[in-house]
Amino acid sequence: MKRHYIIDGNNLIGKIPQLWKMQQKEKQSSREGLVFQLERYFYHKKMQVSLHFDGHQNGHIRANGIKIIYSENTIADNKIKDEISYSNNPKLITVVSSDFNVLDFARVNSCSIIKSEVFAREMNKKDDIEDEERLTKGIDNNEMKRLFGIE
Repeated sequence: MKRHYIIDGNNLIGKIPQLWKMQQKEKQSSREGLVFQLERYFYHKKMQVSLHFDGHQNGHIRANGIKIIYSENTIADNKIKDEISYSNNPKLITVVSSDFNVLDFARVNSCSIIKSEVFAREMNKKDDIEDEERLTKGIDNNEMKRLFGIE
């Protein structure tokens, strides 16, 4: 059985400054931006991912490997708790949220938890490392030494 991430989407958007600003003007664009970042983060990981948003679906968001769940006429917190409750093995679940009510429920049900602000930093860290690797790929040691005046 695979590890399963359950992500509180609106909560995570609130911890990523550029998406939070975008959400103030265009909620759908901020949701699409979050899905894009999550796709990149989970790309080579063999995990199941559920992304929960409050409210109704505005437009279709194409998401590879991510199941998007809208709360419809309730709140996303309730849908997240339902998903935990119906799970066969909550110990394989990691909940990403900063909502104390959701985190307490997850903890009581033996799920792992990651606060949204910590997860947001983790996603950005991966981007920084990938950018650095991409920039330095193809530069040999002698060229690096020359660039930094080490020769």
